Amino acid sequence: MKRQLHICIHGAGGLGSVVGGYLAKSGHKVTLISRQAHADAINKKGLFVFGRLGDMLIKVNLTAVTHPEQVTGEIDYYILLTKAKDAAAAINDAAVISAQIKCALTMQNGVGKETLLINGFGKERVIGGSIIEGATLIEAGRVHNHVTAPTTAYFGELGGGRSSRTEVIAQAFTEANLNAQSVEDIDNVLWEKVVQVSGASSWSASSLGSIPTLDYWDGISVKEGAEHYVTIAKELVNVYKAMGYTPKDYYAPFSFLKMIDESSFEQAVQACVDMGVKMKLKTPGVRTSMHEDLVKGKEAEAEADTLFTPLIEEAQKHNIAIPTFLAAYRVIKTIDSNLNKRN
Repeated sequence: MKRQLHICIHGAGGLGSVVGGYLAKSGHKVTLISRQAHADAINKKGLFVFGRLGDMLIKVNLTAVTHPEQVTGEIDYYILLTKAKDAAAAINDAAVISAQIKCALTMQNGVGKETLLINGFGKERVIGGSIIEGATLIEAGRVHNHVTAPTTAYFGELGGGRSSRTEVIAQAFTEANLNAQSVEDIDNVLWEKVVQVSGASSWSASSLGSIPTLDYWDGISVKEGAEHYVTIAKELVNVYKAMGYTPKDYYAPFSFLKMIDESSFEQAVQACVDMGVKMKLKTPGVRTSMHEDLVKGKEAEAEADTLFTPLIEEAQKHNIAIPTFLAAYRVIKTIDSNLNKRN
């Protein structure tokens, strides 16, 4: 019989709720730290998750609170899943439960984000994590899990290596229908995800953000849209390779950096168009979170800076030209500047 873990997810929006809900459904004790309305709905009626695994109402093993001070008991894994702009404040709030935490990780996008956890809880308690599961908070107590990947999550020791704690959390995720792996080089996974997500986000948010009905596949199934995406992707892959990595497509089929790197420009464009047409029928409505934020009139600047700045710095360090990516970044910053004025 498997040991029941206590997993605390700090930042239970769409993704945190789906992850927490599935872990609770599989038998683990889960505490979600969320906004008041969401917490109230979950505690009163349960968490309703719908999408790729059908409809499910989760009540057992699941508790929602609004502040870390309300979390009781020893915590096997503390997972930070707030927005990047809220991470520092969240870690500061979590100081009250530091003594309860055995292991901490963040599954936010970006690199270097583990520093906040290390400063808050100590290096010896922090591991690396990454996830690509698609999830949206529809309303309080109700979330949509619209997409996953054959391997949707990765865990590893920072600086390299697997361990019993990375194996245990990977197994827990897998048993909860969130297929995961414990890997030797989590830094490789984190950097490749930055390249993948930055390429997709900069392209989609700057190209499609003005028309609410468009999704990722609408854009990439158009030849000119695919050309624009491939141009950005090839620029970022060049930065990634200059750092000593090679594309492995950890998050295939959503990641196809290996194909883009190994193909001619024309071949890569056609492959993207074909994929867009196919996936539009199979999984319609897919958007990057940055694109989704802009469609909803929310600022994307904090996420853009968190994701894009490390790549821009690496490009400068290795003298790699990334003009198209920088242009997309400027467009997003311009949109954000005007959203700031309206809000």
